[in-house]
Formats: sequence, C-alpha cells, structure tokens
Amino acid sequence: MSIYVDYGIYSQGGWRACSTTVDVISPVTEAAIGAAPVASIEDTLAALEGAAAARETLEVMGGFARADALHRAADRMVERRDEAARIITLETGKPIAQSTREWGLACDQFRWYAEESRRIDGRIIDSRVPGGRFEVHHPPVGVVGAFTAWNFPAALPARKLAPALAAGCPVVLRPSSQTPGTAMIMVDCLHEIGLPAGAVSLIVGPTANTYAPVMADARVRKVSLTGSTRVGQQMIRDAADTVKKVSMELGGNAPLIVYEDADLDSALDVIVPTKFANAGQVCVTPDRFFVHQSLYDDFVDGFIARTRAIKLGDGLDTDIGMGPLINANRVTEMENIVADALNGGARVECGGQRAMAFERGHFFEPTVLTRVTDDMRVFAEENFGPIAAITAFREEAEAIERANASPMGLSAYAFTRDAERARHTVSALNAGMVGINSFALAASEAPFGGTNFSGMGREGGVEGIMDYLDTKLAQIVF
Repeated sequence: MSIYVDYGIYSQGGWRACSTTVDVISPVTEAAIGAAPVASIEDTLAALEGAAAARETLEVMGGFARADALHRAADRMVERRDEAARIITLETGKPIAQSTREWGLACDQFRWYAEESRRIDGRIIDSRVPGGRFEVHHPPVGVVGAFTAWNFPAALPARKLAPALAAGCPVVLRPSSQTPGTAMIMVDCLHEIGLPAGAVSLIVGPTANTYAPVMADARVRKVSLTGSTRVGQQMIRDAADTVKKVSMELGGNAPLIVYEDADLDSALDVIVPTKFANAGQVCVTPDRFFVHQSLYDDFVDGFIARTRAIKLGDGLDTDIGMGPLINANRVTEMENIVADALNGGARVECGGQRAMAFERGHFFEPTVLTRVTDDMRVFAEENFGPIAAITAFREEAEAIERANASPMGLSAYAFTRDAERARHTVSALNAGMVGINSFALAASEAPFGGTNFSGMGREGGVEGIMDYLDTKLAQIVF
C-alpha cells in the first residue's frame, strides 16, 4: 500500500523515508498490505530533538491559537474520513462501519480538546500574609511520549495527541507496527494545519529503536500508554529513572451482571453486538457474564441465536458483522482458552474453533461457553477475543463478589430496571467505569480509564487534559 511509502515517519515538521521497512500483514488475506517504515535509534533521537525544540513555541502559542489549530485538524480529518476508515479496516480487519465510527470518535477528541485548550484556568487563593495572594497556574508538563495499541488505531492516538497538544505539549507518537497507516493519516492532518515543527512526531519500529530512547530521555516528562498490563508494569519501572509522569490504560476482564428484572430482549440486542465488535478485541468488552438463574436459560438461548446470526468475513464488505483476529497468535490463544474451559467441564454452545469456511485469514468463530467456573482461564483472564462465558447466580451479593474477583478494574456492566439497585451496583463494582443498561463509555466528554491492574490516569473529559499539565504555585506579596 503506497500510504506507507508516501508518508514514512514524521519529525521536525516533515515526512521522512526509512531505509528499513517491515511488512504490514492483512488479517484477512495474510498477505502484505505494504511495507511500513522502521525508525532507527537516530530517527527517534531526531524526533526527540524536534519535540524539545518545539516545547517553548507550542506553549507560547497559547490556548486559543492551539484551539483553532485543533479545530482545523478535525476539519481535515472529517474530510478524509472514508480514506481513513478504509485503512483502519485493511489493517485490523474490523467491519467498515465500525472503522468509520472509530474515525468519527477520533475527530471528536480533537473537537473536545480544542475547546478544553481555551479553558485551562488557574485560581487565586487568599493568603494569610498581609497584602499577599496565592496564584495557581497549570503550565504544560513538557515533551510527551505516547504509545498505542493496534486494536483502535485511530481512537487511541487521538486520545493522546489531542489533549497533549491542547495543553501545549509536543508529542512523540509511536503507534503499533501492525497498524501504522491510520496514525500516518492523522499526523498528516496535523501537518497540513501548520503546527510548529516538532510539535508532533511519528515513529514506528521495535522497542529498542523507539520505546527505549524515549524512556531514557530526561526531556520527556510524561508518557502515556495503551497496552497490556505487563507492558505497563515495565513502563512504570522504566519511568522511575527519570521520574516521568505516567498514565496508562491497560487490560480488562469486564464482568456483566444481568439481574432478574432486566429487559431481556433489549439487553441481548445490545450485549451480543457489543461483545463481538472488533472480534472481541476490546479492553472494555464484557468477558464474564453473570445471569440471574431465573433468566439464565432464556438469556443463553437468545445469546446463541443472535451469535449464530453474525456473518464473518472481510470487513470491507458492508454486510459483515465480525472480521478476523489481528494475527495467527490470537487464533491459537482462543483455541487454548476454549480447550482449557472444555477440560474443566465447560460446554461450547456455538463456535469454539477456527472458522473453517475461510482458506486464509485469522478468523475465529464467535463463541458461547456455558457451564464455566470462575477458575477457568476464560473467566480468570482477559480473553481479548470473541468468546462469551456465561454463568448463573442466585443473589445480588454473590454476583458482585464474583464480579470483583479480578485484579483488573477497567469496566463493568449491569442490566436492571431498578434504580436503587443500579446505584448500589455502581458503588459496589470495583472498576474505573460502570455501565448500567449501556456500553457507551468511550466519549470525548467523559473520563475513560481503570483502576488496579487496569491502569491509572484518565483519557477524555476535563480530567483528560490534567495529566498533561503541571501545577505551579506562586505567592505574590506587594
């Protein structure tokens, strides 16, 4: 695909070719889409130099000018929606409608943080010193290193680029090498609207060439990660040497509780497509389904019927409901998770294996498991794939206790028509985000993130910009 050749990596205000490339593999055909650039250590150091040089210029630019620039970037992104959505689907395999929606969410991040850039305010505090006052300021933290995963190649970079730039922080972005083209289009939109050279950099490549130099550079004052818990733990250790500020959205293992008073058909109509969106490769998707025993049989039957109706295939086909997994390793992992459950006594109600109808591609059937126990891998770990594990419960307290029996704490869900029960469930579930009769958690105006082993910090909302700002106190006496 020519996009990788046309762009390359981006630093110091311009696109640059690389002598080394890596094939980007289609999860549908298993053939190379194109050859993406691989940044050298020297390329990363050049990006860091450019970012450091742009720090003062971007800050002096001021919040209102930065807001205008981000709105112009969003305008350009809207114009390039169809191109970007196609690249997302080519790289990830997800249905084109999901890719289009994702690009729209990315545009919305820039809109929201354009306005937040105008609202970075401080405060004045009366001082006990005669004639004095305290002033609280929020200057930008400095150069930011941003690392994103492959599963949402537009939304994840936007969640970092938009608030960082709004705050006045230059950003060195490293997207996944499996999905670099989407980030290239986004960065090109930022290039087109005339940000200061070095305000944005894009590097693609292995850890030694990209991650390591960013983490070692003391001028990088903040790093943001969307990735696995294991990588997040390593980043915390690496950030300690230069005392960088860190925020991260890590893995999840979301529970979903269906109480006996839930509107069953309405719940199933939203639960099933949400579970299998992006082939289940979503950190906030529900993995563990706890259904009240009075609804259990009907819930399972309805879940199976809707799951069997999902059409697998190439996401560029508009009638496709689910695409492939990102690579062959993920397919093997799904097989291992199902095998572990079967060995423990679980039953496959539908799916449970590679989709044999396809000669190529990383397709795994949307899968429903019952008779699962809480110690099986499908319950104890994030499966990050198209596997729904369903179990029954009797009492509300039991459901809450079992739902909380995970070190993760990203998202959790419940379906009920009882307002008091809904409020109690929100309070009782250990998660950074809780949806009641809804999965609509990812919005630019709302803080997105988890607790415990699912990370720290928030992306979105007024909270999202704060991780890119310092707090400075001045005592002024006249």
